Amino acid sequence: MKAKYKRIVLKISGEALAGETKFGLSEKMLKEVATQVKEVYDMGVEIAIVVGGGNFWRGRQSKDMDRPTADYMGMLATVINSLALQSAFEAIGIPTRVQTAIEMKEIAEPYIKRRAVAELDEKNVVIFGAGTGNPFFSTDTAAALRAAEIEAEVILLAKKVDAVYSDDPAENPDAIRYDELTHSQVLEQNLKVMDSTAASLCRDNNIAIHVFALAEYGNLLKAVCGEKIGTIIR
Repeated sequence: MKAKYKRIVLKISGEALAGETKFGLSEKMLKEVATQVKEVYDMGVEIAIVVGGGNFWRGRQSKDMDRPTADYMGMLATVINSLALQSAFEAIGIPTRVQTAIEMKEIAEPYIKRRAVAELDEKNVVIFGAGTGNPFFSTDTAAALRAAEIEAEVILLAKKVDAVYSDDPAENPDAIRYDELTHSQVLEQNLKVMDSTAASLCRDNNIAIHVFALAEYGNLLKAVCGEKIGTIIR
């Protein structure tokens, strides 16, 4: 198999790391993610990762808390996940750096675009924690922003669902499954792939998005090699 991309951003949802427990971190899922990333890493692909924090906290959980405070708590949750991934990666020999948009120098490097690119050039996996560092922006937007900054060719959107659907397939058995879409279709049809800010940023910077299920082993390698799994948005 041959990699289709030289540099990727892998966006992993926090819920995917929780596994069947749906909260916190699953050791099994961390090991599975690390093993799948290692397969891609060994092909020479430069890998940056953005991880969500929904397995610990979602801002909409609290009605009484102001939005910025809730969002900052979510950003801290992504750092917990970033450190867990770093530990899982290094346990199987993948050199990894965590960079955070909010400075916390005792546990991670601050995000600096040139440093991130230098680490990728040196074949280190870079995990971006704390989203964009700003409230009101999701980790999907952080993935789109970092992909544009480091000039990644694609965002691999690893989710619990296996593709993009017209509706929630768990609730609507008649939901239509899409194999290919354009960024404009995602925005016009209000498809819940990622938020509109992230989708617009990808469209404006010509960044492809490949949506697939992380839980099915081997899917990450297939996506990197350009196989027709999930949904491709371009």
